[in-house]
Amino acid sequence: MELTMLVRKGAQQFADRPAVICGDGVQTYGRLHERACRFAGALGALGVTPGERVMTLSDNGAETIEHMVGIALGGFVRSAAYTHNSPESNLYLLNLVEAVCLVVQRRHYDGIAPLLADCPSLRHVIVFDGEAPEGTTDYETALAAAAPVDPGTAPDRDAAHVVRFSAGTTGKPKGVLHTSARWTAVGNEMALVMPRLTPDDRYLAAGPLSHAAMLPMWPVLAAGGAVVVMPAFHPERFLDLLEEHRCTVTFLVPTMIQMIVRTPGVHDRDVSSLRVLIYGAAPISEQTLAEADAVWGPVMYQMYGQSEGVPLTVLRPEDHVADPADPRHRLLRSAGRPTPSSEITIVDEAGATLPVGEVGEIAARSPTVMEGIWRDADATAQRLLPDGRLLTRDMGYLDADGYLFLADRKEDLIISGGFNIWPAELENALASHPAVAEAAVVGVAHEKWGETPHAAVVLRDGHSATETELVDWTRERLGAVKRVTAVAFVDELPKTPIGKVLRRVVREQLLAGDPQPVAGA
Repeated sequence: MELTMLVRKGAQQFADRPAVICGDGVQTYGRLHERACRFAGALGALGVTPGERVMTLSDNGAETIEHMVGIALGGFVRSAAYTHNSPESNLYLLNLVEAVCLVVQRRHYDGIAPLLADCPSLRHVIVFDGEAPEGTTDYETALAAAAPVDPGTAPDRDAAHVVRFSAGTTGKPKGVLHTSARWTAVGNEMALVMPRLTPDDRYLAAGPLSHAAMLPMWPVLAAGGAVVVMPAFHPERFLDLLEEHRCTVTFLVPTMIQMIVRTPGVHDRDVSSLRVLIYGAAPISEQTLAEADAVWGPVMYQMYGQSEGVPLTVLRPEDHVADPADPRHRLLRSAGRPTPSSEITIVDEAGATLPVGEVGEIAARSPTVMEGIWRDADATAQRLLPDGRLLTRDMGYLDADGYLFLADRKEDLIISGGFNIWPAELENALASHPAVAEAAVVGVAHEKWGETPHAAVVLRDGHSATETELVDWTRERLGAVKRVTAVAFVDELPKTPIGKVLRRVVREQLLAGDPQPVAGA
């Protein structure tokens, strides 16, 4: 269901039911629609016109969803800057989309304010959740002055709706444009993947709603359910809210799952209300999956996708088999099968389809695929085949049953002595070591071999391992060609907010530390 229609119908059918719960505050569907209408009117009163870009910069909060809805009601184009970014990085995003208005939470204003003069397109700054500094517009004052009248504009299915940003794992982020029709398809596809939702469902939004955590939100709101918003993630608080509100749906990244299932007393918590736990954005170890299954049972849905198209595949609960003796156990290493409206093929460099079992680039046909890269025809042509299929830049293969197995990012391939080495394979081998919590593998220049695999490893609390031990561990499992040749032990891996390891940063850190290969490796 299209976003503006969803909220309008919600205000009619579920006016007094809770739509958003944040802390002690409860916002009904009627109130959400009213404030979103006021926000759309306030933007119009400032001279923002349909099609112009409005950027938000905030943590999760009670206002987050009304921002999304109000921007859509007014026909404006929404983009979200990221609170984890440096101010300079967010300035880059503002200029990339030529934002005319920035809606910023007071706590994040001071960091970016000195740079805003370097964004020539920016005409207005609206500040909420605190006193608005001189020269800015106070959010609540602007809403109070605007009429609670729905603009009533019918959505243009082909109009720009949202510009998201690629993760920037291999370089500067690019703007990913979705039209109203394509963004509607994302919500519809999520609804098709999940069990049927009802007004009794409650979605616990634990991650940033500027990222993938907002994906299950629209199907829940379309059904008349409620969104329970966490301003910031903490595993114990997550369990508290799950119990208090009897939440039925959530979205987590693997690092969150690991933190929750290892929280002291987790097995004494009542998590029986949870019936859909969607996870994705990064690999997850089989050990963590087994621990998670012991906490909340068969409710896990792994989804594969990216800013350019999501969801594309799903690994359903019945495919999560923890018993290594069961033939279906191998599916834990897969990303599942295509979602109902998606088609996955594996292609070579020329775009030709490859046979079952052969590794190539993953291509996807889906109504959820982006319109294109924002104002970059060349980049769009590099990502979309002439028939509309998305080139994901991820490498993988399909098995005979249609399950997708990911190899790695195309850009992260390590070529050592003429052999192709995929970092994910080495990372999985390292993660199977009992002392290893997380690992990232990157290629480092080598005079003889061209490149050689180096690893950054985070150890489990209370465990120890040596560099030689881990090098030998990978040699035993993958052979002399694919083993890592150096290991650096680190406290944490650099990641995006949705849990993707920034291999580019890992490589820079390893080079700065100049880790030496193990003698004789």
